[in-house]
Amino acid sequence: MQHADMTAKIAKGNGFIAALDQSGGSTPKALKGYGIEESAYSGDEEMFALIHQMRSRVITSPAFTGEKVLGAILFERTMDGTVDGKPTPTALLDRGVIPFIKIDKGLEDEANGVQLMKPMPELSALLTRAKGLGVFGTKERSVINLANREGGAGARPDADHRAGSEHQERRARTG
Repeated sequence: MQHADMTAKIAKGNGFIAALDQSGGSTPKALKGYGIEESAYSGDEEMFALIHQMRSRVITSPAFTGEKVLGAILFERTMDGTVDGKPTPTALLDRGVIPFIKIDKGLEDEANGVQLMKPMPELSALLTRAKGLGVFGTKERSVINLANREGGAGARPDADHRAGSEHQERRARTG
């Protein structure tokens, strides 16, 4: 699927975006939801291997196609992995599903009702790798728990804009 095709598909908006982006902090809970207790694995490598197996089963399911699924948000390790011998983004594109990459590295502690994204020092390298793998877009987030002038507008106005600015600059240079 070419970039223009992905843009048109997103604009049409038929389907849902699957969240396959659990990172280290949320993975144990996701695995537990599928009946895999923390005692079933030892350490991060085994945990991430199990979650990747689960994601691979989801991606290869006959029901997981571009007819119902518009896109899928991937965790960096999932993006770098393979599904049926293909890079994960390629496996998604082959099924008509548009790949996105989660770029945030978690949230800072809440201050004034707001949780901003943690710094992303490797963002440029991640975006370059993602684009090379055919990833269409990004997902990131901050959380506003309480609307107030000190939190949202006054906390650190550059905090989340730095990621967006870097992303826009890279897109302008690479097309």
